[in-house]
Amino acid sequence: MKNIFDSIIIGIIFFALCSCTSIQWTETTNSSQVIKKTDSQAKTVIKIGGSSSTVTVLKLLAQAYQSENQNVKIEFISNTQSEGAIAALKNDIVDIAGSSHQLKPEEDNSKIQYRQIAQDLLVVATNKNVKNVINLSTEQLKAIYKGDITNWRELGGANANIVLLDRPEDESAKKLLRKYYLGDDKTTTKAVILNKEGELIETLQSTPNSIGTFSLASSLINKLPVNHLNLNGVAPKAQNFANGEYQMVRHIGIIWEKAPSATTQDFIDFIFSAEGKKILKNNGFIPTK
Repeated sequence: MKNIFDSIIIGIIFFALCSCTSIQWTETTNSSQVIKKTDSQAKTVIKIGGSSSTVTVLKLLAQAYQSENQNVKIEFISNTQSEGAIAALKNDIVDIAGSSHQLKPEEDNSKIQYRQIAQDLLVVATNKNVKNVINLSTEQLKAIYKGDITNWRELGGANANIVLLDRPEDESAKKLLRKYYLGDDKTTTKAVILNKEGELIETLQSTPNSIGTFSLASSLINKLPVNHLNLNGVAPKAQNFANGEYQMVRHIGIIWEKAPSATTQDFIDFIFSAEGKKILKNNGFIPTK
C-alpha cells in the first residue's frame, strides 16, 4: 500500500511541474529549464518544492539571493504538503524541499538532511468588519470551532453569524491549534475547509464576519487588512513568544541532499547566513539560533 501511495504522490508532483512559479510570484508553464549553463546567457536553476506554510519564507530568501546572484534562477514548484515536497526531493524533481516538520524515520533515506530555518507565529484573525472583538479565551475559541458559539454578538460584537475558515486536520496550523487551544474537541461541520493557507488568507479578507488561523509573518509582510486577536489576553508578538506567554508557533525548515550541487549549497549557506537571518527577522519570522 505504501508503494502505491508513494507512486500517487510522485505522479501528482510530476503533474504539478507544468506550473512552476518564479520568485516574482507569477506562474510559468515551462518546466524544462536547463539546469546547467549552456551559453553565456543561461542561468543555473535551483528548484524548490514546499508546503504552503513554507513558501513565503523561502520566496523572501530566494528574492534576496537572486538579486545578488543574477546568474541563478530559483523556481518554485506548485505548493504541496511537506510529504510531497520531500518525495519530490528524493526523486530528483527539486533541489530543496520546504517542510513544516522534521524528517520522519520513514522519510529519511540516509541521503537527505533537515535543518530548521525559522519559527513562524500563528495568529487567529478576523475579517476587518468584525468590531469590538479583540481577545478570545481558550474556552471561547474552542466554542467557535465546536459550533457552540455561532454569532459575534455572543462575544461582544455585532449580531452576525460567525464564518469559520478552517484547515484540514493534517495541516500544521490545525495541529498547533489543537495542541495549544482546541484539544480533541471536534470542529463544527459548518466550517469552510480550505486546503492551502493562501486560500484561507484570501477568503478571510473577502468574507465578512469570518475568522481563521494563519501565519503572522504573512500578515505582516503583505500588510493584510485583518484584525489580529489576542488569545487569553496575550498578543501574537515575537517578544511574547520569547518570554513564553504566546506558544502557538510553527517550525519551518528545509531538506536537501547531503551532496548538493555547488549552486544549491551556496543558496543554502545564504539562508543560514547573518544576512539571511536579518531578512527573516525584518519580516516577522523568528530566525533559528
